[in-house]
Amino acid sequence: MNKFTINGSTMHYVDQGEGPVLLMGHSYLWDHAMWAPQIEVLSQKYRCIVPDLWAHGASDAAPVQTVTLQDYAQDLLALMDHLEVDTFSVIGLSVGGMWGTDLVALAPQRVTSLVLMDTFVGFEPEVTHAKYFGMLDAITTAQAVPAPIVDAVVPLFFANNAENDSPELVAHFRERLSSLTGQRAVDVATIGRKVFGRRDAFDDLEAFTLPTLIMVGAEDKPRTPLESQLMHDTVKGSSYFVIPNAGHISNLEQPEIVTEKIEHFLTSVYAD
Repeated sequence: MNKFTINGSTMHYVDQGEGPVLLMGHSYLWDHAMWAPQIEVLSQKYRCIVPDLWAHGASDAAPVQTVTLQDYAQDLLALMDHLEVDTFSVIGLSVGGMWGTDLVALAPQRVTSLVLMDTFVGFEPEVTHAKYFGMLDAITTAQAVPAPIVDAVVPLFFANNAENDSPELVAHFRERLSSLTGQRAVDVATIGRKVFGRRDAFDDLEAFTLPTLIMVGAEDKPRTPLESQLMHDTVKGSSYFVIPNAGHISNLEQPEIVTEKIEHFLTSVYAD
């Protein structure tokens, strides 16, 4: 992996392939490897830059200057500047879509197209805000993810039948979540507060004119198809697709469908 240091913290990222640049953002509680099936295919035609979110994967905890997801979007613009990348497309799932939207708002002239997957860029609904912040406080206090929280969180990320359809995927995520301890657990919870305490970016969405694809797993529990439909209705000219038999991590539950949809979208974007 490659390294980039900003404000005293080191971000790790994958940089694979050649061609138009794709900046890819993974889900909260995952890392760059989540995108492996898509990177394998897309890197044949595109340059895939895939950072680990602060406190995730191999990246350090967030710098003290990175208080909001808008600040993180600025960190990624700094990475693009470091790599001398002028324009790029953003493909973001969950928190990747949240900071991706902030990045478009910050530098609209630099983002060629946008893929929003299993995400929502409005305020976190009050009920889930309270629920998630309660979990984050418990993780911080325990400096670990208590077993009841592991049991509650794991099913949120997958389709209803994932235990049968994708047992290794579910087991791997459960193991990773259970092994999160010490200061790392505290740092991950800190990032979670930035995610679930995010701003409402719908006013920005209304102004977007870039090609935008919005996709969501049909069985996504934390980020429902209704939320994606609201974003689709807001972004003029956007495309919308519901991924069958998929939950929140739709790109791993239905990798072929997701990769084909992204490929088709990017081909139309870069057709000229």
